[in-house]
Amino acid sequence: MIAPFSLARLPRIEFGSGRLQRVPALAARYGSRALLITGARSFTDSPHAAGLYSGLKEAGLSWKQFQVAGEPSPELVDAAVAKYRDGDFAVVIGIGGGSVLDAAKAVAGLLRVGNSVMDYLEGVGPELPYAGPAVPFIAVPTTAGTGSEATKNAVLSRQGETGFKKSFRDEQLVPEYAVVDPDLLSGCPPELIAANGMDALTQLIESYVSLRANTFTDALAISGLRAARDGLLDWYHHGSSALEARARMAYAALISGITLAQTGLGSVHGLASPLGAYFPIGHGVVCGTLVAEATRVNIDVMREREPDNPALAKYARLAEILCQQRIREPEAAREKLVQLLYDWTEQLDLPELGELGVEATDLPRIVASSRGSSMKTNPVVLTDADITHLLEQRL
Repeated sequence: MIAPFSLARLPRIEFGSGRLQRVPALAARYGSRALLITGARSFTDSPHAAGLYSGLKEAGLSWKQFQVAGEPSPELVDAAVAKYRDGDFAVVIGIGGGSVLDAAKAVAGLLRVGNSVMDYLEGVGPELPYAGPAVPFIAVPTTAGTGSEATKNAVLSRQGETGFKKSFRDEQLVPEYAVVDPDLLSGCPPELIAANGMDALTQLIESYVSLRANTFTDALAISGLRAARDGLLDWYHHGSSALEARARMAYAALISGITLAQTGLGSVHGLASPLGAYFPIGHGVVCGTLVAEATRVNIDVMREREPDNPALAKYARLAEILCQQRIREPEAAREKLVQLLYDWTEQLDLPELGELGVEATDLPRIVASSRGSSMKTNPVVLTDADITHLLEQRL
């Protein structure tokens, strides 16, 4: 029997080499005035920018451009909304990594509303219901990791002792179009390939074993996992010459966004929120350094407390997918999975938490702030002691 399931809204998807050229015509469907939100330099300094600008002109669009440097804060979003809310924009186009897309998504959601984004951020403000309307949004990723092009989440952060990393989320924020062009990934440095790739891999793993996983998301997650398996290390080691590997990772990241939007995530992303808020650590780096040990902890806790948990069989299946071999003994399969994830972490040169400034004295507040929405869909409930142990193994 196939258990009942439901699907949240998805964007329309344009995937493939050269798809950036379709953005002007897609944008023109909504009107003649666009707000273009990009990174500080990565896209504007690339050979793709001139072609987009000329395409926008040919399609009859005028535009203003806003640049996002680093991870977006509520203050940055509010400043952009205040600057452009009277601009009568028919469409917002976000081109960049996950931070750019999250910022653009939030701005698109607020241009016609006018409220501060703090009114809607989960867990840190009044959490007002979002009524919209949002300006139509076209998301164009230039990295392969977050899957933000397929989600309703705009993740914003404020760093420091009282910092946070929280989401503004609503189905009205889902992009109208996700335009995924692997050509835009050319020139990604190895450290970005590693961090973003492990983010996508972690999202696929956590989606697959999530409490809200279903037959549909499982099939998608397996497809994305196979693409990441065949693409990530190849792209990392061979760079711009690994064209097929690059396309596979663009696909894996997109699929990870689709699956996480339907299922939620798990303990790695529960911990990524406070770690990214309290320390200047990139989200993908957190995922990459924690995913192997988080997988081990989940498996150990289930074996001890919930030996009939169906996620145990799923972890064994993950081992067969990622190791590309039939493994008859489930225990051996799960151990192979953990070892493979640790091997990838080492090959991709991802640092331990201690190298990133985290100390043992920081662990209690990290654990205390890890119980957000992602932790709620982890396949097994972890105690504070379990989470502390997980972090200690990566100091």
